[in-house]
Amino acid sequence: MKKLLILALTACLLVSCLCAAGAEGTRAFVDLTGRTVELPETFERIAVSGPLAQIVVFALAPDMLVGIATDWSAEAEQYLPTEYYSLPVLGQLYGTKGALNLEELLAADPQVVIDVGEPKDGIAEDLDALSEQTGIPFVHVTARLSTLDETYTMLGELLGRPEEGAVLAAYCRGVYDRAVDIAQSVEKVDLLYITGSEGLNVIARDSYHSEVIDLMSNNLAVVESPSSKGTGNEVDMEQLLSWDPAYILFAPGSIYDTVAEDATWQNLQAIASGAYSEVPEGPDNWMGFPPSAQRLLGLMWMGKLLYPEAADYDLYTETAQYYDLFYHCELTQEQFDALTARSAF
Repeated sequence: MKKLLILALTACLLVSCLCAAGAEGTRAFVDLTGRTVELPETFERIAVSGPLAQIVVFALAPDMLVGIATDWSAEAEQYLPTEYYSLPVLGQLYGTKGALNLEELLAADPQVVIDVGEPKDGIAEDLDALSEQTGIPFVHVTARLSTLDETYTMLGELLGRPEEGAVLAAYCRGVYDRAVDIAQSVEKVDLLYITGSEGLNVIARDSYHSEVIDLMSNNLAVVESPSSKGTGNEVDMEQLLSWDPAYILFAPGSIYDTVAEDATWQNLQAIASGAYSEVPEGPDNWMGFPPSAQRLLGLMWMGKLLYPEAADYDLYTETAQYYDLFYHCELTQEQFDALTARSAF
């Protein structure tokens, strides 16, 4: 009898311990700033720190998002499921489009805020301060074009979706490696990526925003201090004429529509010969800005645009697969044709 009582008491204590562990339900997670963060065992509600993270995380866990960092573009409505297009805007931690709205963030009640991208100076201190201020854990996952597979592997483990993360990781690795193979097999085209309403900004070589351009072309925009902004470095027409690229990519909203009739721009060989295109946009700019996962579209688009013989894939098929995996929508041929209408294939 005494032995049974001891066993019963032991069982009760074990159940109590297990319940306590379940109630706590936390785990230690080391993010890519080196910070150890206490996180819930499982997630149902997450938020993101900016538009780059928004695009990356949306592919893996749109159903977990309690809000978005910034409004999707007007073009996004035709691609994104309605319930995700109309999520509340919580603001962003970095950038020029407004600060993180802590009141809205607290009201949304996420279990974690995920920052994705290039680690900024002082980011560890920033995230620690926000975690302490809000009581919500903030974590950082680094993402570069060449390591998006690692990003999705880590996010899959973080959010309890390792299989889904593995699918996205494999896709990213495959697209990137194929682009590298193409770039290594051709003589790269001398090219400029031009932005701005006057067409007098360029995305400089070796900047965070130039990863696609630098890989797939000979980016002529070599400057002393490459800008970290998506608008790039300001230059003048004299500099553009000095570079005189064989091909020009114009950012959406730049001066693609007017250069053909402009005598000054006709002095550039790319404009005179018609060797220029406008980068597709919808829901996001395919070349970046923000420099997120959609740059994989830019890799595939530039490959087909500049090196059609080496890029032996059907761009519509490849693009539709991306939209299915990352935007959770079925891209029609008509939508694809509209997206690429200003591409000089």
